[in-house]
Parts: sequence; C-alpha cells; structure tokens
Amino acid sequence: MNFDSRDFLGSVSESPGVYRMLDEHGETLYVGKARRLKARLASYFRGALNTKTQALVGRIADIQVTVTNSETEALLLEQTLIKQLRPPYNILLRDDKSYPFVFVSDPHPFPALEYKRARVRRDDGRYLGPYPSSNAVRESLSLMQKIFRIRNCEDSVFAHRTRPCLQYQIQRCSAPCVGHISEADYRRDLEHAVMCLEGRSEVVTRELSKAMEAASERLDFEEAARLRDQIQHLRQMQQRQFVDTGGGDADVFALASRPGALCISVLTVRQGRLLGARHHAPVNGLDLGSEALLGDFVSQFYLGQAREIPSEVITSHPLPDADLLAQALGERAGKRIRLTDQVRGHRAQWRELARTNAEQQLTSQLASQTQLSKRFAALREALALEDTPRRLECFDISHSHGEATVAACVVFDENGPRKSDYRRFNIEDVAAGDDYAAMRQALTRRFKRIHEGEPPDILIVDGGKGQLNMAREVFAELGVSGVTLLGVAKGTTRKAGLETLFVETVDHSLDLDGSSPALHLIQHIRDESHRFAIAGHRARRDKTRRTSTLQDIPGVGPRRRRELLRFFGGLQGVRQASREELARVPGISATLAETIHRALHG
Repeated sequence: MNFDSRDFLGSVSESPGVYRMLDEHGETLYVGKARRLKARLASYFRGALNTKTQALVGRIADIQVTVTNSETEALLLEQTLIKQLRPPYNILLRDDKSYPFVFVSDPHPFPALEYKRARVRRDDGRYLGPYPSSNAVRESLSLMQKIFRIRNCEDSVFAHRTRPCLQYQIQRCSAPCVGHISEADYRRDLEHAVMCLEGRSEVVTRELSKAMEAASERLDFEEAARLRDQIQHLRQMQQRQFVDTGGGDADVFALASRPGALCISVLTVRQGRLLGARHHAPVNGLDLGSEALLGDFVSQFYLGQAREIPSEVITSHPLPDADLLAQALGERAGKRIRLTDQVRGHRAQWRELARTNAEQQLTSQLASQTQLSKRFAALREALALEDTPRRLECFDISHSHGEATVAACVVFDENGPRKSDYRRFNIEDVAAGDDYAAMRQALTRRFKRIHEGEPPDILIVDGGKGQLNMAREVFAELGVSGVTLLGVAKGTTRKAGLETLFVETVDHSLDLDGSSPALHLIQHIRDESHRFAIAGHRARRDKTRRTSTLQDIPGVGPRRRRELLRFFGGLQGVRQASREELARVPGISATLAETIHRALHG
C-alpha cells in the first residue's frame, strides 16, 4: 500500500473533526475523531505503534476527513458513523454502547441529577439527552454542580446526613440535606440546570442577569458577584455543550473553487444531527459560474437518481431557477421542499460548516503530488526553462490607506505551500501608499542575505511592469542572479484568468490560456501571498486595539454597552465571547460583533 502520508498531512486542517480510514477497495477500516485533526492523524505515521495499529496503518489507501464545529459534535458524528459503517478496527478496539442520558429524580423533595447509560421506562423522573458520550454527560453534570450547586449523592446517603459534606465545602452543593437551602430555592436552581441541559440556557442567563442587577441595586455585591460568575460559566458551557434536540432534516451543499479546481461538499443532517459529509469534484467543462454549476449539481444529485429528499435544501450560493427546482423536488418527494441560501441560526452554522469542509477538501486536492507536478512542469514549459523549478517565492504588499504596511513572502515547492519558510516584513520609513518603495524594502531585506538561505528559482511579484522593474533594480544592486522574475498584474475586471503576466526574459507580456495548469499555479501562489499579507496587515493594524475598552469601539454606545455587560456578566465575559456569541446580544449585528471582537482581540 503506497499511501503518501507526507503529502496528505500537508493539507489537513487543524480543526476538530472526524476521519475515516479506507482500504484499497474504498471500504471503511476505522472511524475516529480528533480535537486537532492534523495532530491526531500525524500520530499514526510517526513514533511507536502497537501491533493492531500498525496493521491498520498498513492497509490505509485513503483517508476522508469531515471538519466539525467542535469536538463534542465530532464525538456524535463519530458514534453515528461507527453504528452505520461498523468498521472492523472500531469493533475490535472500542465498545458500542447506547447513548448516555441525564436522569432527574423529580419526586424527591431535593432531586439529584444522575448519569444513566440506557433509557428505561419509569415514572419517578425524566430523562435529558441523549448525549454524544459519557464524557459529555459527566462534563455537563460537573458544570451544573459547579454553577447551580445541585447535589449528586445517593438518596440513602442524603437521608442520613447530619452535617454538610466536602461537596458543600468546595461550593459544589448547597447542602439541602441539612437544610442550608429551602426546597423552593433548590427547585429554582434545579429547573435552571434542567433548562440549560435542554438547550434553553439563554432564558436562564437573562433571569440571572436581572437578578444580578437587582442584587447590585440593593448593594448585595457578594450575591451579585456570585450571579456574575454563574453567567460567565453558562457562556462557557454554551460553547462546549451539545444535546441532540432531535429537530431539522436538511442537505447542505457548499461549493469552493480555485483556478483549475473545484469541490462541492454535501452535509447530511437528520433530526438535527450531523450524519456525515460527502465530497465531489465535478468537471466544469463549460466554465459555468458558481451559481449555475451548483444548480446543475443539485438537480442531478436528486433528479438524476433515486435519493431521499429532505424537507430543506440549503446551498452556499443562490441558485438560478431556485423556485422551479424546489417545485420539481417537491413533486418528486411528495411534500413541500424549501430550497434556500438565506438561513440564520443553527442552519447558518450548517452552511458555514459545509463551506469549511469544501475548502478543506479543495486544499487537499490542490496539494496532491500529481496535480502539483503537472503544474510545475507546465510552468517550466510556459517560461521556456531548461529545468523544472523547485522553489517559487511570491511577494505582496498590504495596507489600509498607507497604514500598517506589511509585505509578505510565501514559498511553494514540489510539495505545495512551504509554510515554514513564509515571511512577513513590517515596512517602515516609506511614504504612505508607496507600494514600489515598500516592495523595494521587502526585497532588499529578503535578498541581501540570499547566500545564507535557499534562493528561489522563480520570484513572483504581485504587480505589473513597475513592480517587476523594481525587483530588477534590487537584484542589480545586490548582485543576485539565476532567479527568473515574473510580474502578475490583475485584469481590468480583476477576474481570475484575465491576469497579465510579465517575464523579465521577454519584452512582451506572456499570454496563458485560462485553463493552463501553469496559470493555475501562479494564481494559487499569488492568492496565498495576498491572504498571508492581509492577515499580517490586520494583525499589525489591530495590535494597538488589543487593550481597547467598549467605550473606544465605534458603534457601541451606552445602551449597547449595557446590553453587552448584562448579557455576559461583565467586561471579562465580553472579552471571552466569540463572534457568534456577541452577535446574539440584543442590538448587536454580525458586522458589529466582528468589529467588537477585533477591537478587543486584534
């Protein structure tokens, strides 16, 4: 088996997700989940492995990856795939138990929250869940005890206590066994805990926020501080906790494309649970736009063969004739089908997750050894070089009206992006907006010590003849030779495929067809340098805002500051919030949430 692990790992995401290891026949050998996919998968190909794992690795012909929003979501997807696919190595190496639940013993005056592996018919309480794993249940129970101080002892122990136990001393229990809390107050805390476990923590947070304000007004600052801590713990829990609420059937289609390559990912969601993702790489022979291509794909996906059609189809791009397609799907399925690209809430998260998976799969396609070798060979032919280039470097400049100018250098070799060799240069002492001077400074700093590192075979600058001439002058001053210079100027419409290429070895521009693999390689490295430069510029520009307070943020007035502080229980909670959490605050739009997050974190 010749699975190229080095090539594969070079394009794997650092995000949480699930991986499927396949044999040469496409059969699933093993399903696993990871908090960081790249680190987990890399562990299979280095270091000492036990006998069973060595046998597994020896049979791998391919690995399919599905990115998820969180590790807990990956846990649930992993269990779903194991139950569905029954991979042989999973059956050997892990058990296959049922979903775990949380049980609330309601008839007791002071009910406890208990862990239950199976759901049994009984009338002495209620079940919450199911949860993706036993760890998820225990983590949720621990949080409930920490936040609401709900007891976790057996009824027999509870009935014979005469003084508080250690759980009370460490503030994990309110000691109802010895009367330190009334039954009404305990029931209130229990219902808050149950509401959180059922996914209604927003209601609880609002109630706690009102109680915190009331405590502050009556000068009970100790109680206000306790409620503030509860609110902050709840916000943290909302990011980690997942309960299968059992709602929502949808297929989610997302298209990602780059010059010479495209990928369409299809996420399957049933009863609110992500069941998996499939990736497709259709041939765009007619050079259709993204909307038309995705529309044709969705039509063929459902109408070209017998498939289950869910009640909702979500797409990353608006489809032409969407109403007509929805009507056709409805007639095929015998029910009303909603087809849309405009979604909010958890459906918007599904759509973004599909986009992430499509981008991840596309990156893997572009990083394949065969694809790269073809592109490097085409570039050698296009530039009439004697040897195939081994190292490409590309420079780009990024700034905002001359502010915080940053130059970026990215490196590609025969294995794709060589990120360990990426460099950024903070540009100083040049006139605002003078890209030529900025490029001169960056090239001088890079090539004045060229003999101490590996020189490129081709240097690409993002710009036209002016940038190319600047590079020539720098090379002449520093005595650099043996490096081919190439300038890439965007077309008037800035559309991919319409770039103008200038090469130092010819007096006229180089004309490459839009389908040329050589042009695709140039576009790929140019786009990567642009992305890397923008990221560096934003980080430098926002560095001075890291210590910003809410008063310093444009668009955040007294009312919004009050809503933010109330929602998160204080400024510390606001700083710890994600962009998605900030956007859930009343009066805070997604755009303003992005502004606030960037101002507080850079």
